[in-house]
Amino acid sequence: MHDDNGHTPLPAASHSQAPIKDRRKDRLLRMRAVTERTGLSPSTINRREVSGSFPKREYIGVRCVAWYESDIDDFVANPLGYRVR
Repeated sequence: MHDDNGHTPLPAASHSQAPIKDRRKDRLLRMRAVTERTGLSPSTINRREVSGSFPKREYIGVRCVAWYESDIDDFVANPLGYRVR
């Protein structure tokens, strides 16, 4: 299917995609802050992250990771229902 100019139109955006968050003002939280905020141990955080039931970490250095505060807020709001999108 082509438009009047012979171009193939792009597919419509899927509504199942999560909106892109504006991270410019989002704080990065290190492991200690995440464990204090969630009450979970580092090993539980690692296990849940692998299973997709905890936010993904971001590498901010060679041996340095952090999580976006808004993602941790989303998890705290619904810890049993949280799924990585």
